[in-house]
Amino acid sequence: MSSPSKRREMDLMKLMMSDYKVEMINDGMQEFYVEFHGPNESPYHGGVWRIRVELPDAYPYKSPSIGFINKIYHPNVDEMSGSVCLDVINQTWSPMFDLVNVFEVFLPQLLLYPNPSDPLNGEAAALMMRDRAAYDQRVKEYCEKYAKAEDAGAVPEEKTSDEELSEDEYASSDEAMVGQADP
Repeated sequence: MSSPSKRREMDLMKLMMSDYKVEMINDGMQEFYVEFHGPNESPYHGGVWRIRVELPDAYPYKSPSIGFINKIYHPNVDEMSGSVCLDVINQTWSPMFDLVNVFEVFLPQLLLYPNPSDPLNGEAAALMMRDRAAYDQRVKEYCEKYAKAEDAGAVPEEKTSDEELSEDEYASSDEAMVGQADP
């Protein structure tokens, strides 16, 4: 195993052992989702986002690619794709950082201190510069509408295929009963 892949594995395990929910996308360790909560004392407080993380082959020498899956209203996050302005992470990235830093430092800092002068969402940047109170209100509306725990994928456990079959059986027997109504 090469050094970057050992480091990738170690950083991923460290993230999984912290308080973050991590869901692997495939068998490899390069793509996964992380549940991220908005920082306290910000209009994002109470919001829960599902973040897609992709580790490049050159990780940790090259920064991870980060994207919001559910919508967020922020000048430095593309509203449609959820991609985060790469400069935010790339400018300060160093192999000394790890995945926990991304979720405990980079993303909270991004949400606490947006940079409207380098926007991916021009409307959010303009509103933030023109009317901060209206911007904060729009952020809270997006949190309410798109960033609840269920929006981030924190849904009840899926039923097994056996349980789904039995529900289908019940549904079909209900339909049969409905069809036999009194004339």
